[in-house]
Amino acid sequence: MLERQTVDHVARLARLELSDAEAEQMAVELSKVLDHIEAIRELDLDGVEPTSHVVDVVNALRADVPEPSLDRDVALASAPEPTALGFGVPSPGASAE
Repeated sequence: MLERQTVDHVARLARLELSDAEAEQMAVELSKVLDHIEAIRELDLDGVEPTSHVVDVVNALRADVPEPSLDRDVALASAPEPTALGFGVPSPGASAE
């Protein structure tokens, strides 16, 4: 099992604050992941082509079909400061008060 020091280091890199119980659980879970990786390393993968997906994925996106846009008033309904031209935003360098 991973040492607590290693778990603390990984948590620090990930900017996570873990309680003692969470760190202990992470040690168990990360150790299991590393065990699986070690098992995969032991497989004979000579002749197996690298893949990015388990199955062939060809154009998984929907067709790009034009559709009507939102009505301008609907789009701006929840804007905090709508303007005649669209969404009002602070000018660069303007101070927020």
